[in-house]
Amino acid sequence: MTPIHSFKSAAAEKRSHQSYFKIGLSVDCVIFGYADKELQVLVIKSDLKEFAGQWSLLGDLVRPEEDIDEASYRVLEERTGLKNVFLEQAQAFGECDRHPSGRVVTIAYYSLIDINNHKLQFNENELSWKPVRTLKKMAFDHRKILDTCLQRLREQVFEKPLLFNLLPVKFALRDLQELYESVLGEPLDRRNFRKKIAVKEWLRDTGELERSVVHRPGRLYAKSQSGKR
Repeated sequence: MTPIHSFKSAAAEKRSHQSYFKIGLSVDCVIFGYADKELQVLVIKSDLKEFAGQWSLLGDLVRPEEDIDEASYRVLEERTGLKNVFLEQAQAFGECDRHPSGRVVTIAYYSLIDINNHKLQFNENELSWKPVRTLKKMAFDHRKILDTCLQRLREQVFEKPLLFNLLPVKFALRDLQELYESVLGEPLDRRNFRKKIAVKEWLRDTGELERSVVHRPGRLYAKSQSGKR
């Protein structure tokens, strides 16, 4: 005997699960940069009374007509003026009490940009670059989100040439090692580091040397074609 299926309408589904359709959705952007030999993150002062004086990531609620990726790029452009920046979706965070206004699930994105080559609109809520290590307490669960994205980045730095996005077009191997050490949070053996990088074929020797340095000038390198993202 053929089983008889009983279907319900979408409207009936919504009526029977009213509370399920009252959950907010947001995006948060973790934008990494590098300056003064430290890994930096772009943050903004929270405008919520509950988090007065605390730094937060760049984020916003997803509008009813937006998809999630569109929302992340909108937030970045509205807050910083940045366009055409690669954003990678990292993870969802959905603890019930993470937002004081109610249940809000957020999707975290992260990106890496060269601070010196991106002009930002520093015009609201004290938008600022801050060293990652100095941000002990942040609004919402944003320190947890930042740590999660940082750990994801650390897991990929020797698999993909991600960190080259934080450097100028030309750089010395010394600069590259200092960047890796800043991201990984630990010193690296000079010889082993250079061996690891060499086998990746991510670098192109420009034939130039550093200028105006107090130490012996080192060779300048650039990202090779195989090192492109």
